[in-house]
Amino acid sequence: MVNSVSLAIAALALFISSLTAWLTLLRPGTVRMTQPTIIYLGPDVRSADGLVHPKVYLRALLYSTAKRGCIVENMFLRVHRGETTQVFNVWVYGEERLARGSGLFISDAGVVVNHHFLLPADRTRFAFLPGSYVVDILATVVGREIALPLGSIQVAISPEQSVELATTENGIYFDWSPDTASYHSHIEPPRGLLPNIQPFIS
Repeated sequence: MVNSVSLAIAALALFISSLTAWLTLLRPGTVRMTQPTIIYLGPDVRSADGLVHPKVYLRALLYSTAKRGCIVENMFLRVHRGETTQVFNVWVYGEERLARGSGLFISDAGVVVNHHFLLPADRTRFAFLPGSYVVDILATVVGREIALPLGSIQVAISPEQSVELATTENGIYFDWSPDTASYHSHIEPPRGLLPNIQPFIS
């Protein structure tokens, strides 16, 4: 009887140890993103070619569902307007000091930074015309062959806002309102947190 009880206790301890090791060391987990509190659509800078290059900016927390964390190799956006889809595949992140996205470790505690997305260096033209937009946020994660969807944001630009975006160097901001679970838009000049990041794609 004593041997049976001891064997059961040892088996239970082994199970708990194995489960703990799986949850803390072995489980790969995934990367998730909180609801972006702000998203910006508008110009980056006016460069020597005389064109205003569009940029999408957002701020959100990325976190890993695994204790050991995950590595994000890259991030990019797919911006949909009607039948039109544009990929913003130049990723730059940071606070006061920016870095070209080339790998970011995401722990279970999370990482919150500003994320900037630009068009590729071939100077693809894209204008923020009036209409409804869907912004899909994706990441490539080490150990995964397929890009991981992090979230999808739906916003809209009115005809009046589109005219102002086309005739000024202002951008449109969408601030998340948690009480209504929706974004509220307003147009203003790019803020100080939106620095010139064109050097990162030259």
